[in-house]
Amino acid sequence: MILRRYFGVALSVVLLAGYLPLQAQFHIDIETGVVFSGYNDVRIPNATGTLISLSEELETDPTVFYRVRVGYRFKERHLISALFAPLTLESQGQVNRTVHFEGQDFAPNTSLDALFRFNSYRLTYRYALHNSNRLTIGIGLTGKIRDAEVRLTGGSAESKKTNVGFVPLINFAFYWRFARTVGFSLTGDAAAASQGRAEDVLAALIYQATPRLRIKLGYRLLEGGADVDEVYNFTWLNYVVGGLTFTF
Repeated sequence: MILRRYFGVALSVVLLAGYLPLQAQFHIDIETGVVFSGYNDVRIPNATGTLISLSEELETDPTVFYRVRVGYRFKERHLISALFAPLTLESQGQVNRTVHFEGQDFAPNTSLDALFRFNSYRLTYRYALHNSNRLTIGIGLTGKIRDAEVRLTGGSAESKKTNVGFVPLINFAFYWRFARTVGFSLTGDAAAASQGRAEDVLAALIYQATPRLRIKLGYRLLEGGADVDEVYNFTWLNYVVGGLTFTF
């Protein structure tokens, strides 16, 4: 229900943007590549669960990912965009101790299968503080809905923890065109609080293939987590990114 409401709002914003004044640009940005797990430490519940690394004690294979963002730029300096970024990682292995996870005990040396799902839905507004042919600097706000699940299966036992929640983030963008058709882009969302933090940052080279098509190649860092009563989870993910941006 929350996700349907989010996409309803996002779609309404994009559609309403069509009634804004001229000098507007609609774009769709598609990313794909491979994501590699750095650390991924989980303890559920925080007070009584067993701390387990899904990336070091278990083995997490690199995974192909994709992201889709649609946006509308108007009056040159204003940008509204909506992002869909699904992510699922799977891990396998054994640990030499009993694992207490969300009310279920898994015996030592049991073959474990873990699923880590972290789907992200975001709506962003950004204002360009500086906007020229060679340099763009922008700042804004992002409303993020996370749809998360951690599941552990071993032997005949299975247990999982799901969570859907809202997170406000600061959005930023930097673009420098240092050659006629090539530039450098640094964009992301980030925030920190006493309960946790979140950073999602992309550094990429941008090639202007045609007036309406950009090609990008870069590295994305996704890091953060929460330390609250229900769950302890901190994750570092590394993305090798390729992508296309179509402007209409």
